[in-house]
Amino acid sequence: MAGLRKLLGDIVPANAFYRDKLQDVDLDAALTDLQAFSSKVPFTTKRELVEDQQSHPPYGTVLTYPIDQYTRFSQTSATGSTPMRWLDTPQSWSWMVDNWKEVFGVAGVARGDRCFFAFSFGPFLGFWTSFQAAEALGCLCVPGGGMRSTARLRMILDNAITVLCCTPTYAIYLGKTAVAEAIDLNNASVRTIIVAGEPGGSISSCRTCIEKLWPTATVYDHHGMTEVGPVSFQCRATPGRLHVISAAHFAEVVNLQTGTAVTAGEAGELVLTTLGRAACPLVRYRTGDLIRSGTDAPCECGRSDLALDGGILSRIDDMVTIRGVNVYPAALEEIMRSKPDIEEYRVTVDTTGDMPELRLEIEANCNCRNTDALVDALRTALSDAFNLRIEIQVVDAGILPRFELKARRWVRAQ
Repeated sequence: MAGLRKLLGDIVPANAFYRDKLQDVDLDAALTDLQAFSSKVPFTTKRELVEDQQSHPPYGTVLTYPIDQYTRFSQTSATGSTPMRWLDTPQSWSWMVDNWKEVFGVAGVARGDRCFFAFSFGPFLGFWTSFQAAEALGCLCVPGGGMRSTARLRMILDNAITVLCCTPTYAIYLGKTAVAEAIDLNNASVRTIIVAGEPGGSISSCRTCIEKLWPTATVYDHHGMTEVGPVSFQCRATPGRLHVISAAHFAEVVNLQTGTAVTAGEAGELVLTTLGRAACPLVRYRTGDLIRSGTDAPCECGRSDLALDGGILSRIDDMVTIRGVNVYPAALEEIMRSKPDIEEYRVTVDTTGDMPELRLEIEANCNCRNTDALVDALRTALSDAFNLRIEIQVVDAGILPRFELKARRWVRAQ
């Protein structure tokens, strides 16, 4: 409760957004215990924040301090909606850097490591904070923006990189590029690959795929958002499980429809309050991330932080219901990565008819000897998982897009 009391004391009444939002809330009563806080303090939604920035451009009213105290600008990637602009003071930025230090610590990253950041630096938060955290830990930090994949691979090998940071999709793409270009990764120095930006690192088949392509490395998953900063790190004892950084966030898991707390082990939406980012705070923010909370039993790693079993199951907006069956992108990704003959895929969600349908396009790789057998095996796996018949089309090599950052394999039929 001390963190919540300090946060609300810092932002009310200085923060206009929360001064207005919480004007009818008895904060003294709301801060007696966590149950009171959750029952008396309303949610914050992304729609509210977008509308606030549209009404008060360009940054909205969620800033606690005068604008001249802010030194860092970020913007959400807006893969499915209007982008949001987010500002940070040196203090709030430092808070995020400290959170990334914890992510690195769990993954065993320390002074003397050589970290390669395989992404193009842009206005989204991305790995900016991780780059600075690695620098603060005493690592040699090598930026990989504006480079072709082959050049990045050469940079990784030539500089004896030990830690690679990228999206799961790009870790796979880099590994497959190495195979295509006859670049041997068997003796690479890379021992740790930290992935973020999309589901994948907590999906067993995806993690196995990455580690097969990078034989010297172990994959560690992580997730965060521009609005809330770094959120979680992979459990040391249980790959496929994420722990929320509890010192940084008050985390809740709520039912999508009712907004009430779910029971342990039940799926729900992750709700976060950022305890150390008073400059641009979020209180009970509905993240849009669908997760499954761990059981009440202590984690094998000794942590008591909220456990997200299976990592991020889906963005709620990405989940589709087909003939009464909820289909999560992470669940389909698990199946696709379990088929090594599949090079790339794309899912089309067609809602133009009477009932929504899914169509799946796949590229077979050069090792595939029988595409008909591959389609049959994939159709069986999909039917077993979802009890659905999904149309599958094999397309020519190179037809489907490749991704460096967040993959956009799910598209909507127009």
